[in-house]
Amino acid sequence: MTEPVAIRPAATILLVRDDPTFEVLMVKRHHQIDFASGALVFPGGKTHAGDHDEAWADYVTGWDATPAEKRPLRIAAIREAYEEAAIIIANDAAGRPFTGDDRAGAARELVSKDERPFLDLVRELEVKLDLPALTTFARWITPDMMPKRFDTWFYLVRATGEQLAVCDGYETVDAEWIAPGRALEMEKAGERTIIFPTRMNLQLLAEASSAQDAIDRANARTLVPVLPKVERRETGGVLVIPPDAGYGPVVEPLSNIRA
Repeated sequence: MTEPVAIRPAATILLVRDDPTFEVLMVKRHHQIDFASGALVFPGGKTHAGDHDEAWADYVTGWDATPAEKRPLRIAAIREAYEEAAIIIANDAAGRPFTGDDRAGAARELVSKDERPFLDLVRELEVKLDLPALTTFARWITPDMMPKRFDTWFYLVRATGEQLAVCDGYETVDAEWIAPGRALEMEKAGERTIIFPTRMNLQLLAEASSAQDAIDRANARTLVPVLPKVERRETGGVLVIPPDAGYGPVVEPLSNIRA
């Protein structure tokens, strides 16, 4: 009997801005990475042990207002944005958004390779991660027929004009600000590879006209966890998602799904 695949908690961050048109930050995964290789994705990944460290209480804002089980997810989302795009969602002692410096740049590879705790860097920078800046956007759970499974929380954050994205060259090989609708057009034309959950959330994001509109829409939605189910149709197997999750009726051929 085959052992069930463990579901690992993960977090993804949708950094949005109006510059001057509505855009989201996406990164291209390295072709040698074993998950979504070569695909255009939002920065994100599974939680690490360090994301659960109780010492974070002194280095984040919104600690008490954030449920205990959600703190590691939000910290992971911010850490992944730093590792994959060089952006830290944090404020300095004066409450100003942190826009990066040489220390953050120099430590990035060590943090990415788990050779230096992210918490240690945040201490050195004398900043606090801004947990309330993250708005819950979606929650997706990988179907049970996939070789790797994640329970992924998607968070929406408005980026400041001074935050510049730089790919890490290790997990990601490109970083670009792109209009959600434009990313979908490029995927349809075969110019970009976008995996199913990313495409669905791009479509949802594309309904917004601005960063604030996207945040307002996310706050107004009832969060419905999305666990795609396999159904057999005359044309073959398809994935379907809950009709009340906000994406409309979705029927995705299994032949389109890639790990």
